[in-house]
Amino acid sequence: MTQLDARPKAGDTVRGGSAGAAQDGGVQGKGLGGGSVGLLGSAVIGISTVAPVYCLTSTLGSTAGEVGLQMPAVFLAGFLPMLLVAFAYRELNRVMPDCGTSFTWTVKAFGPRVGWMCGWGLVIATIIVLSNLAGVATSFFWLLAGEVTGSDAVAALDDSKPVHIVTCLVFIAAATAISYRGMTATKGVQYALVGLQLAVLAVFVVMAFAKAGSVDFPTSASFSWSWMNPFAVQSFAAFTAGLSLSIFMYWGWDTCLTANEETVGSDRTPGRAALISMVVLVGAYLATAVAAQMLVGSGDTGLGLANPETSSNVFAELAGPVMGPGLGVLLFVAVLASAAASLQTTFIPVARTVLAMSTYEALPASFARVHPRFKTPGRATVWAGVATGVFYTVMTLLSENVLVDTIYALGLMICFYYALTAFACVWYFRHELTRSSRDFLFKALCPGVGGVLLTAVFAKTLYDMWDPAYGSGSSVLGVGSVFVIGVGLLLLGAVLMTVMSRLSPAFFRGEVLTKETPSLVVED
Repeated sequence: MTQLDARPKAGDTVRGGSAGAAQDGGVQGKGLGGGSVGLLGSAVIGISTVAPVYCLTSTLGSTAGEVGLQMPAVFLAGFLPMLLVAFAYRELNRVMPDCGTSFTWTVKAFGPRVGWMCGWGLVIATIIVLSNLAGVATSFFWLLAGEVTGSDAVAALDDSKPVHIVTCLVFIAAATAISYRGMTATKGVQYALVGLQLAVLAVFVVMAFAKAGSVDFPTSASFSWSWMNPFAVQSFAAFTAGLSLSIFMYWGWDTCLTANEETVGSDRTPGRAALISMVVLVGAYLATAVAAQMLVGSGDTGLGLANPETSSNVFAELAGPVMGPGLGVLLFVAVLASAAASLQTTFIPVARTVLAMSTYEALPASFARVHPRFKTPGRATVWAGVATGVFYTVMTLLSENVLVDTIYALGLMICFYYALTAFACVWYFRHELTRSSRDFLFKALCPGVGGVLLTAVFAKTLYDMWDPAYGSGSSVLGVGSVFVIGVGLLLLGAVLMTVMSRLSPAFFRGEVLTKETPSLVVED
């Protein structure tokens, strides 16, 4: 298809934020479809990318296994650094509403090399998530098909590696096609899928509360406010393990920001949408965690959340007992809708980050092409789909252990680029921090504390990954395979950055997107 080259042109700069904001410093428009999404649409996209129902069914059990009845407290603890970092995103977006988000902002604060690695962390984390979501959507598709047809043979098709891979590639292709057609198509699909999963989750929570303590659920636990106390977790190691899982459950809210150039009120609406998404998510997670614990407890027997035989897919076990055979099918549909919706919206951050990196000459020029009709980064979207399909196929054919360990390594990437973005906010606005109490709170204190917390989780995760017991239990020369994969992917980014510095030296000399400190920002 014919596409437009969105490489920078003379006078093609755009300024974000309020009057008197930072000098342009090379920030440029990219030809995306402006005004395609409003506040509600942006918030829905943020919630969709997180995939709350999928996250809950896959992590309720493992989190309960780590921290027991303190799971609600750990969900709150995971929410805290995400909320603090969200303030950093909001403040940076107000003066630089650029779809490159973390990449662009860290370049402006710390220079091209730190910014390039931050962008790489976001891109590789997103590819890992996309491949995982496609696999989950595939598994639940065949599981749902088996439930609807009443055939164990149909459900067992997911156990066939060729069938699983082909189905997975079909999901990836469909999600890529929808994302390729623009934010309007994306928004319409997401309203339906997000509405469905949240409605079914609400029904599940209400029915779980109603049945808690009944004779049908002998492992029920009575509610206690001590569930909200993170200091009651049995050990620091258990707390950090649970916290790492909790942080993963919130990942994706920043998609609201990567769609900023396509959002009405690009300097303010995405930040507000991100905060709305966060509030909805923490509310859904806390309600579900409390309801599930009151219903079946956090033990490792029977329907207990930490039962190793059922903990990887809690809703599959609880759907029938809680909602009955008829409504129970809806919970399978909700998980499939959650994974499918997130699969589609997760293309937004990776494609737009690649678009920005290409526009600023940090990646090859071909990725900067924007479709003339759909106003989307068409080439970047297609290549993200191809990379996801290849990554998942290769990992699945190599070993299930490699795929599992790659997912475990994801937390390292998330903490890496979120923490860098938080510190970029503090450093970029360093000359404004004493101007008012608001500036100090939202541009220094909140982002700084959030960055420190995520850095601590990054360091502890890195230390734990060295142990071969972490993840699948596989090792390479005595070193945990999760460590090898996580650090190896970051080092791969460093190698690619070195190659690009030879191919595109202007960006790495700071001539395209300049490092700067903002001038006085006049608040509206």
